[in-house]
Amino acid sequence: MTDEESYRTESDSLGEMQVPADAYWGAQTQRALENFPVSGITFGRRFVRALGVVKKAAAQANRDLEQIPDDKADAIVEAADEVIAGDHDDQFPVDVFQTGSGTSSNMNANEVIANRATEIYGGDLGTREIHPNDHVNYGQSSNDVIPTAMHVASLEAVEKDLLPALDSLREALEAKEAEFDGVVKTGRTHLQDATPIRLGQEFSGYRTQVEKGLGRLDRIREHLSELALGGTAVGTGLNTHPEFPETAAEYISEETGVEFREADNHFEAQAAHDAMSEAHGALRTVAGSLNKIANDLRLLASGPRNGLGELEQPENQPGSSIMPGKINPVVAEAVNQVHKQVVGNDAAVSAGAAEGQIDLNLYKPVLAHNFLQSAELLANSAEVFGEKFVRKLEANEAHCEDQVEQSMALATALNPHIGYDKASEAAKAALKEGKTVREVVVEKGYLSEDEAAEVIDPEAMTHRGILGDD
Repeated sequence: MTDEESYRTESDSLGEMQVPADAYWGAQTQRALENFPVSGITFGRRFVRALGVVKKAAAQANRDLEQIPDDKADAIVEAADEVIAGDHDDQFPVDVFQTGSGTSSNMNANEVIANRATEIYGGDLGTREIHPNDHVNYGQSSNDVIPTAMHVASLEAVEKDLLPALDSLREALEAKEAEFDGVVKTGRTHLQDATPIRLGQEFSGYRTQVEKGLGRLDRIREHLSELALGGTAVGTGLNTHPEFPETAAEYISEETGVEFREADNHFEAQAAHDAMSEAHGALRTVAGSLNKIANDLRLLASGPRNGLGELEQPENQPGSSIMPGKINPVVAEAVNQVHKQVVGNDAAVSAGAAEGQIDLNLYKPVLAHNFLQSAELLANSAEVFGEKFVRKLEANEAHCEDQVEQSMALATALNPHIGYDKASEAAKAALKEGKTVREVVVEKGYLSEDEAAEVIDPEAMTHRGILGDD
């Protein structure tokens, strides 16, 4: 094939452009490729799918409302279905860092779907028998399409990827909570010995963190379910049918299985993206929860001989290229790193969402990219964390029991019986003399052996109440 044969000529309002002969994109996408060689990062599966969903719903609504011919609408729907399925992901090459409205990505979708629909309709690539603007983009603007795709992709990512992954992690933590309920160990505050706690109680805290994270994500639906579609250029809805927004939203809900609705106010929906900032705040909080859990489990599994050693971690892979036999908490460390990335993404999302100017926020692509990356990272890391780390943890029960018996914090149970001052004296003497608190209080005559056994009961100390009271 000669150079001439490997390209075809397409045109837009600025003139002609040479486009790869087999590409479904057209002139505007080609211009974007030349204008934005910034990062090499393109939109992923979730966002491309969402563009297909929006374009399909728009065609269905415009067909129902008799705005475009049925046969052309049907061809658009079929082409959009292929985009939704992922058949044309390689046809979306535009860099994330582009025009802030996302016009290049919207036109990329319009051109790909128009050209593929033209083929389905019986025409040739580039002939525009189905037009990217007049048919695929009918009654729409980049200014309402991109925030609509952003909400669709973001809520789908949360509903279909992140929530199930977090629920799986919750189940793993809950299983360990039950398994470890009888393991009494030393509690720690300020990283110093504190009163006894059951390992299962600590895991109940982790499980509850994840449960509350699920609840936080559940609440973001309220605002992410609002769709800007139908506002067109500035929110007024110029050049679209009055029933288009509601009809299209119904089709989007049907396609995704997620409830969406027309925005309460189209001017807010296009000029500000507070919903994205709010929703990503929930992702950041979940990332912080997972980071805390991962850090704790790393500490509890530290060792194996010179650390806390209360948990035995799975041997996922060799931990060192120089130290034979070393095993590291690699999966937990990956979770820690995801947290840092999500915190960085949150800074970008919160800054971008706050930068709307007059009637349009011009940070739409970077908002979408960062949110979707955070959701994907959290979903994947939560799944791996639960399956490859949490479920494989074992308790070192004998070590936990030995450590508890040596803890000075056992003296806390003595306060109601001998007073804080004597209890403190006993604790310090135990540390200085290398004895247990139990041994010291009996030697000093503060309690009899039977009384000490009743009051200094590590397992009983993990329950609410005052030990030794009749």
